Amino acid sequence: MFLIFLAISLILALCIIAFRFAVFALPVMAAIASFQYLADLGWSASGCVVSAAGAAAAVMLLIIGVMGLASNPFLRLAALALFAVPAVIAGYALMHGLAKTALDPGLGLTALCSIAGLFVGIAAIANLNAIGEMIE
Repeated sequence: MFLIFLAISLILALCIIAFRFAVFALPVMAAIASFQYLADLGWSASGCVVSAAGAAAAVMLLIIGVMGLASNPFLRLAALALFAVPAVIAGYALMHGLAKTALDPGLGLTALCSIAGLFVGIAAIANLNAIGEMIE
């Protein structure tokens, strides 16, 4: 019985971690792309990790800087869209990976994945908007 509860709690923890990675999809994708590019160039693993962390931080600082300093609402909307579109795609892919074995492929699976993608995108926008308002 203890192992069942342990397995359920670990699955829930992995889902929370996956949701957080989906919300921050743009910095995660920038870090992964930077790591892979530098690894192909022959850099050491530690150099790739440091560069990937720097790329993720640079993307976050750029988006937060635009959100905090821009007074033009269209520029803020473009920054939110740039941050939210990868989050929507990651949320869709996350739910598709979780539900593809439980549901038949079709309208139900597509609708469920689309709703999950929108939920993750809205969470990403709310998260970034809260960070941008703290900067103002």
